[in-house]
Amino acid sequence: MDVELARDADGVRRLVDEAFTHYIPRVGGKPMPMLADYDQLVGAGRCWVVADGGGLLGMMHLEAFDDHLEVVTIAVAPAAQGRGIGGRLLAFADQRARALGLPEVRLCTNEAMTENIAYYPRRGFREVGRSTEQGFRRVFFVKKL
Repeated sequence: MDVELARDADGVRRLVDEAFTHYIPRVGGKPMPMLADYDQLVGAGRCWVVADGGGLLGMMHLEAFDDHLEVVTIAVAPAAQGRGIGGRLLAFADQRARALGLPEVRLCTNEAMTENIAYYPRRGFREVGRSTEQGFRRVFFVKKL
């Protein structure tokens, strides 16, 4: 199961909805990834997926900047969690950043998504700040490459 460029915006949208719906009560509304325009993002080549014969297992939306690569969204299908899909996607983000000559990978998560706050440091990220943006309490992480 390799990471490949996404081609199916509807499939990406379904995966994101599956992965984030259970956070709605904690966050107090739809998390930001559920509001993204995946037709545009997939069409622009900004989403990457891990798939098997049965469909999408994970997805990641990446944005490159002058000094870093941002993991805007990472989502793993609930049925595929615990199988290393998230780690594979994050390793791909590291590879992509290096290929682009970028020195770090950044991401953020909602403060209410406590399992993510525990997960990212185990993958080499360090917390660098917290703030409220667009009404969401966010926790910011950086991984130097």
